[in-house]
Amino acid sequence: MILGVNVDHVATVRQARGTFEPDPVMAAVLAILGGADGITVHLREDRRHIQDRDLKLLREIVPVELNLEMAATDEMVKIAQEVRPDMVTIVPERREELTTEGGLDVRGLKKRLRDVVKVLHGSGIQVSFFINPDPKDVALSKEIGADMVEIHTGHYANARGKKQLDELEQVKKAVQKGLKLDLQVNAGHGLTYYNVRPIASIPGLRGLYIGHSIVSRAVLVGIQEAVRQMKALIESASCR
Repeated sequence: MILGVNVDHVATVRQARGTFEPDPVMAAVLAILGGADGITVHLREDRRHIQDRDLKLLREIVPVELNLEMAATDEMVKIAQEVRPDMVTIVPERREELTTEGGLDVRGLKKRLRDVVKVLHGSGIQVSFFINPDPKDVALSKEIGADMVEIHTGHYANARGKKQLDELEQVKKAVQKGLKLDLQVNAGHGLTYYNVRPIASIPGLRGLYIGHSIVSRAVLVGIQEAVRQMKALIESASCR
């Protein structure tokens, strides 16, 4: 199971002061040294954290999977075609949100998503949809042409007790549906050192995409060590 490390929040700290540090590109290098199998960045319309410069530099130096999270807009499709990340994850985006709040409205955006997938495939870019843990959304993602899906784990991460167990079952059902349809299935959002193991133990998951928790721990122990600790938790859970 791969670990994709999202370095957006390193850029968030940088942009808070409008300076040159901390640099998410340097953080990505250290994350890779710590064992990251991939680097993820979300280039938002308002450029609140990751900048175009960051994406271009990462494409030049990252030797592992580079995953660009982006909205399905003409501007972002053009940037993806120019930069050529290894994969694109289409995510919903609202300017007023602090972070991505849920999965794509796959049904409502069906035509637009189909068009975007066609263009990105034409540029040789794999496409993933960030979706809610709903088997219907998984099936529709396959129909539209996505190569893989990333199951939104935010509801699981925010729940406690029996509610969290129920949310975990929803994630499992979505993963199973994806595997039956020959989709590659990932998961992410809200995963931490304290809740990642049950998700990592789901059979068939290709990878986990984690950012905020790793960057938060990196403030205390450094990003290489933070990535090593998360990798160890994932590997111990997925090998059971």
